Amino acid sequence: MLQQLFKFKGGVKPDPKKTPSVQLPIGIAPLSPLLIVPLHQSIGGIPNPLVEAGERVLKGQLIGKADKWISSAVHAPTSGTVLAVEERIAAHPSGLPTLSVVIETDGRDEWIERTPVDYKTLAPERVREILRDSGVVGLGGAVFPSHAKLTAAKSVPMDALVINGGECEPFMTCDDILMRERAEGIVLGSGIFRDLLNPKRVLIGIEDNKPEAVAAMKVAVEKLGENFEVIAVPTRYPAGGAKQLIRVLTGKEVPASKRSPEMGVQCFNVATAYTAWRALAHGEPVLSRIVTLTGNVEQPRNWEVMFGTPLRDFVALGKPKPDTDRYLMGGPMMGFVLPSLDAPLVKATNCIIAGSPALFPPAPPEMPCIRCGACADVCPHELQPFEMYWFARAKNFGKTQEYNIFDCIECGCCSYVCPSHIPLVQYFRFAKSEIWSRERDKNMADAAKARFEFRNERDEREKAEKAARLAKAAAAKKVTAVSSETPSGEAATPPAAAAPVDPEAAKKAAIAAAMERARQQRGSVQPKNTDALSIAQRKEIAEIEARRSALEQTASSPETPPTT
Repeated sequence: MLQQLFKFKGGVKPDPKKTPSVQLPIGIAPLSPLLIVPLHQSIGGIPNPLVEAGERVLKGQLIGKADKWISSAVHAPTSGTVLAVEERIAAHPSGLPTLSVVIETDGRDEWIERTPVDYKTLAPERVREILRDSGVVGLGGAVFPSHAKLTAAKSVPMDALVINGGECEPFMTCDDILMRERAEGIVLGSGIFRDLLNPKRVLIGIEDNKPEAVAAMKVAVEKLGENFEVIAVPTRYPAGGAKQLIRVLTGKEVPASKRSPEMGVQCFNVATAYTAWRALAHGEPVLSRIVTLTGNVEQPRNWEVMFGTPLRDFVALGKPKPDTDRYLMGGPMMGFVLPSLDAPLVKATNCIIAGSPALFPPAPPEMPCIRCGACADVCPHELQPFEMYWFARAKNFGKTQEYNIFDCIECGCCSYVCPSHIPLVQYFRFAKSEIWSRERDKNMADAAKARFEFRNERDEREKAEKAARLAKAAAAKKVTAVSSETPSGEAATPPAAAAPVDPEAAKKAAIAAAMERARQQRGSVQPKNTDALSIAQRKEIAEIEARRSALEQTASSPETPPTT
């Protein structure tokens, strides 16, 4: 029975330009003499460094321990000596440095002792821990720790596991070549995810412009006796996005306010499934990945490259042409220009494109928006990009949130079709970063205010306790003075029986001291602005006023004789 396919709204059809890089099989990149391994290579917490300068490490040795559950471990890609643990430039648009382990390779490529495991004999939680400690993350670009996605929602049964082989970005072919050459490993890894999530069905979605990959995956599924469905989906960018592929294969629309497991679906990239299988079946942590090197080079190809390899060493494998003037990481739709080739290759590096003025001509000058609505027609999340653009440009960030700017996946479809050549995605990224910055500032201010109020309350409590102690000491001193003035011929009355410390007097003294402090505070805080007083201060003043009224009422009324 043929799988029914659905459509997602919007999308574009750019020139794929994929053919040049799949003419050769996967190449093994030579080992660089120096590796720069960033500790933060995934979404979540930054791994804690476990090595120091001068220490010798082996291939696969843990050098960065996962910081939290949403974090992923980092390992030494080969054997060698740690030269430093220091800040080095990152493969990021900002070009900012990040804490990295610098390893001088020794050429031996000496492994740690590897221990394959039979995951079927282990508890699911233990399998997730192994995947976390093996550094398995999403290799489709998001680099989200995969172990954290392998728990089904308790309230919704898992209907479908989607294995994403879409790879819709132009130029990029790393997943295509992986499916062609290592299909069985992908199927075995998909089986691991299947056993942890227990879905009703497993759907492997591949764009129909990759017939060789579709055929290879079907052969592997049949050979391994799995009942997975390998489905060719229509080629349309961004069909490789998780939510778009889920929509095409299952018909389910994942709202921005929900995660896909809450809809009974989970999605993983094909390369992620492959590395999960290697981690469990071979005891190998994630040390390398397939990277497409293409664009303005003489030898476009896909290479298996160790993490930490300087990009300068990697791009030399493709023999860039003389007019190459930039390098992009990722595809032309969602990628970014690398700030420096001194940055290392990381888990998120799926494609490096050598650019030139002929391949990527300079962008035409930005013109005013004509509100044609073309951007809204192609938006796969059915947003209103032209409205978000106006408010982002006016720095009215509250309005951009009303138009759901955080639902934007920055796919670039709107910028691609804009007749005014407005870099819409850049405006949206600016607005998001400003909103995040303001949220951080607000949270810091709220925390400082809470600390200030807590300190004031503590000070007032300590002052009240001190006043009570002083009043009690004064009353005791008065009693001692009276007893010392007793004539020598008279028998002195024991202090406890003759003049016990009057607790009411001590209380009145404490209340008087507190009232005096309250008057002073009200004088310094401006009485008209009662909002400036803390909650504890207002409560204390109210209690003091009530007690004073009660005392004045008691003092003015005649004393009631005791009953006999």
